[in-house]
Amino acid sequence: MVTKTEETQLNRLENQVDNGGGGAWDYLCLVRKLKVRRSEKVLKHGLSILNDPKQRSSLGADEWTLYEQVAVAAMDCQCLDVAKDCTKVLRKRFPDSKRVGRLEAMLFEAKGSWELAEKAYASLLEDNPLDQAIHKRRVAMAKAQGNISVAIDWLNKYLETFMADHDAWRELAEIYVSLQMYKQAAFCYEELILSQPTVPLYHLAYADVLYTLGGLENLQTAKKYYASTIDLTGGKNTRALFGICLCASAITQITKGKSKEEKEGSQLQSLAAKVLEKDYKQRAPDKLPQLTTALKSLTLSS
Repeated sequence: MVTKTEETQLNRLENQVDNGGGGAWDYLCLVRKLKVRRSEKVLKHGLSILNDPKQRSSLGADEWTLYEQVAVAAMDCQCLDVAKDCTKVLRKRFPDSKRVGRLEAMLFEAKGSWELAEKAYASLLEDNPLDQAIHKRRVAMAKAQGNISVAIDWLNKYLETFMADHDAWRELAEIYVSLQMYKQAAFCYEELILSQPTVPLYHLAYADVLYTLGGLENLQTAKKYYASTIDLTGGKNTRALFGICLCASAITQITKGKSKEEKEGSQLQSLAAKVLEKDYKQRAPDKLPQLTTALKSLTLSS
């Protein structure tokens, strides 16, 4: 994930390059380092370097890295002739490269030639079954065709081998949520929390899924993960504060307030409500009446 400092640096450099202040190569290097997609800018500034023989020759071996970067950006922008030209240059320079082979398969994808792309990827995986990038391209290709069930199968097979890939777990979880397969999504978020217990986003997403599933046990667990999200964010996550109130209200409706634990939960709900009201007074005072009405309705329903 890109930090605020890195994003600020990237935006500053981008404005500098756009306004003719130089630094195009530094900008392109930073885009690669941060693994962000600024395809139109990469295509524009990358071509300006590649089309200038003096600038291109000054890059040394990095010239080929730039050709690859521009080729991918061109595919994103549907400038397929540019992507094809860059790939041809790379193939001529590296005739036996599997990496160039992946670019050629991606070009088939961009053209919508799914069968040719799948054949190319399958061939590359025969030579290197552990190529993560190619496995992920197959997932992306299945999603692009609308074959979500196939994408799920590919992701599950991929995760059998690369179990520590957090991005893949998160992608799979989000697909399951979009299909309302909440139990499966919950499992994915559990894996993410186990491997990265200090990332509040995963605690929050897991709590949302459990709250959606409903039932006393799920609601109680959801409340705990909303609370951990609040703890990890220094009490500044509005969604988690609302989640505490919603869970406490729903739990009280089920238990009728008889449980000692839920009496403590009502105290937590009251505390969360106070923090929300304070936050709204500072940041959105015009919305405070709506918030107060919503919180009162939760108290009444419980």
